[in-house]
Amino acid sequence: MITDKIKNRLARKRRIRATVSGTSKKPRMTVFRSLTQITVQLIDDDAGKTLIAASTKEAKEKPNAKGAAKLGALIAKKAKDAKLSEVVFDRNAYAFHGCVKELADAAREGGLDF
Repeated sequence: MITDKIKNRLARKRRIRATVSGTSKKPRMTVFRSLTQITVQLIDDDAGKTLIAASTKEAKEKPNAKGAAKLGALIAKKAKDAKLSEVVFDRNAYAFHGCVKELADAAREGGLDF
C-alpha cells in the first residue's frame, strides 16, 4: 500500500526529473538516502548507464552528515579520476539540507562544478 507520504515524494521526484537530465560530458549526480546508507551515482541519461557510483558503506561511514561529507569527497575523487568535472545535481525529492547539503558541499570542494 502506497501512503500519501510516498505519493508526495514520488510527485516531487517527477517534477525534478522533468527538468534535470545528464549526458556523458555532464552526468546527473543523483542522491538516495535510506536508514542504512547514502548512495550517489553519476548517470548518463542519454545512454541509460551509471558511470560512477559510491555509498557510505564503501566509504565505511554512517549515513549521517559526517558520512555524507566523506561520500561527497569520495565521489568527487572518482569523478576526477574519470576526467569528469561538471555534473547536474539531482537531490531526488529530498530537501536540500542536512546530509544532502553536506554531500553537495563536499563534492564542490572536491572539484565538481554544479
